[in-house]
Amino acid sequence: MDIQVRTIGDGEREKWVRAGDASFSEILKEDEVAAMLPTIDADRSFAALDGDLIVGTSAAITTRMVVPGGARIPTAAVTMVGVSPTHRRRGINTSMMRAILEQAVERGEPVGALFASEGAIYGRFGYGLSAYLGEFQAESARMQYVRGYEPRGRTALVSREEAMPLIGRIYDEALRPGGVERSAVLRDLRFASVGEDKDKSWFYAVHLGADGEPDAYAVYSMKHEWPRSVPAGTIEVRESMASTPSGYAAIWRYVFDIDLAATVEAWGRPADEPLFQLLREPRRLRFGLMDGLWVRLIDIPTALGARRYARDGRLVFDVSDPFRPANDGRYELVVEDGAGRCEPTDDEPDLAGSVNVLGAVYLGGVSFGQLAEASQVEERREGSVRLADAMFASFPAPWCPWAF
Repeated sequence: MDIQVRTIGDGEREKWVRAGDASFSEILKEDEVAAMLPTIDADRSFAALDGDLIVGTSAAITTRMVVPGGARIPTAAVTMVGVSPTHRRRGINTSMMRAILEQAVERGEPVGALFASEGAIYGRFGYGLSAYLGEFQAESARMQYVRGYEPRGRTALVSREEAMPLIGRIYDEALRPGGVERSAVLRDLRFASVGEDKDKSWFYAVHLGADGEPDAYAVYSMKHEWPRSVPAGTIEVRESMASTPSGYAAIWRYVFDIDLAATVEAWGRPADEPLFQLLREPRRLRFGLMDGLWVRLIDIPTALGARRYARDGRLVFDVSDPFRPANDGRYELVVEDGAGRCEPTDDEPDLAGSVNVLGAVYLGGVSFGQLAEASQVEERREGSVRLADAMFASFPAPWCPWAF
């Protein structure tokens, strides 16, 4: 079977979108397709074709990701990956992943990132689990804050039209390592009331600080329940971000205090959710963790040189990259005054592992020590794991709040 992988033309966007969702056994409604079309960059959207039939889809969003130290680096944000049930297990996804990496190299993107529908898929393409995501189902009545908390500013409910530019601004200001920039069209898709969300009532709460500037928001809906005439509704938080600590505390105080609700549900939260230290009863959050952002280093020297480090030092990595053998080899990382410089070397290595390892530790949310315990890192020189963890340490924990 001869399968061709290529980027699509502008006139193929709708066909491509429908093929992508069919691979997930979904049929999009017309309003969902219409909402997605403005976000499709044909030049970055790949189709696998069996004749004229699209049997596989994948794409890369052109964006930048925040890395430790605050720099924002070009990133291939991989999305819309799927293969038709009729054509699976034939190497189609492998061909598409290779095409995306080759294009990222041409565009000068040193890293790729994605959210995996199933974690087992992407390890073989060099991605490492770099950041976790949290979710909670909080008991509203038990969400009292610790003593000494004092609210500041005020929270206002605004229209969707008023909210969008404020959300865009706060989201960008609040990004931490692992966070990716989001264009206006992708922001609008994130909050589009289409498909199953069409009949929900969405509310847009924005917090204004003591200076009157917006510094936090929460977008949510309410599912009403009245067992035996007792209000027991559920608040579904689609997204909440804050650019200041006071805004963070205030916007969640507002959400937990909404009348007629018994439960607040939120997904896509940071692994180090500050609510754990703000609540008197953090156990009542019923917080859970899952895999979140997967990262792959495409240009190892550029990627390692782009972030900042917590400690100076020198390390030599022996890296294997079966999917992209051009990356195989040894790399010397030298950090002085927090700035890193990385280049190929023939020196004896301190640590050895796959390119997945570098992707996992890149944002500072996973340690070399953890990976060594999981038999993913080999320490060639005693003390190197401890040194590497001190150098790569970063606060806060990496978090990508938008699952692209």
